Amino acid sequence: MTDVTDPATTAPESPDSPDWGEPRSRTVTWHDPLRSAQAGLAMAGIDYLHAMVEGRIPPPPIAQLVQMDFTAAEPGRVEFTCTPDESAYNPIGAVHGGLVCTLLDSVAGCALHSTLPAGKGYTSVEIKVSYLKAVRASSGQLTAVGTVVKAGSRVGFTEGVVTDASGAVVATCSSTLLVFDLPTG
Repeated sequence: MTDVTDPATTAPESPDSPDWGEPRSRTVTWHDPLRSAQAGLAMAGIDYLHAMVEGRIPPPPIAQLVQMDFTAAEPGRVEFTCTPDESAYNPIGAVHGGLVCTLLDSVAGCALHSTLPAGKGYTSVEIKVSYLKAVRASSGQLTAVGTVVKAGSRVGFTEGVVTDASGAVVATCSSTLLVFDLPTG
């Protein structure tokens, strides 16, 4: 009997097999997020975001985890960049949509945050994401821009767009956020 198994479609029996290649790793470091959040309580949202952009306050841990950098903030508009690598790949060999959604949720929320006075916070109520193009490590640096559509006293509405290094739009979002008073003391 002849073995007709195609080696290209047969996975090795163990992840430790030499056929899998060398294991890869990435180290993530961050600072105490509660200290940064505490510093932000006394600041207007735009001042807090400027402090992060300028490196005076460390970014939240999620930014380090997904390799996201805060690059610009002005009232009603923020910009982040992210250069995903293969550590963010899903089972079909593309960057997981959750990373792109995280990027969009972050710029959507921070765009609203840039309009809030000290003592106000926000949380996402809803986000609708449209994925327009697959993202791979070869897509290069992603740029995400979040803008405020309407900043109300209780609810805010924002939008976000992510482009790849070629300038192609890879995803968009619209978001609804709840605005609330932060606890004091």
